[in-house]
Amino acid sequence: MYKVKVYVTLRESVLDPQGTAVKGSLHSMSYNEVQDVRIGKYLELTIEKSNRDLDDLVREMCERLLANTVIEDYRYEVEEVVAQ
Repeated sequence: MYKVKVYVTLRESVLDPQGTAVKGSLHSMSYNEVQDVRIGKYLELTIEKSNRDLDDLVREMCERLLANTVIEDYRYEVEEVVAQ
């Protein structure tokens, strides 16, 4: 079994109004050291072993559902989990 951690973020060229709002709030709270904020998504998937290639499977899920690849980038980490 595998635990896959997926990180989805807006591409650098895409404006991030949520990030801008959070940055403004942080500045109003005197956290002026913050230069930029980008908001993204974090997902954890637990995937059973199968005959399918795990990387192909995760990429397919990201590109078909988990990320809007027109405006978002994604990356993922795979960790093997020992079933108990």
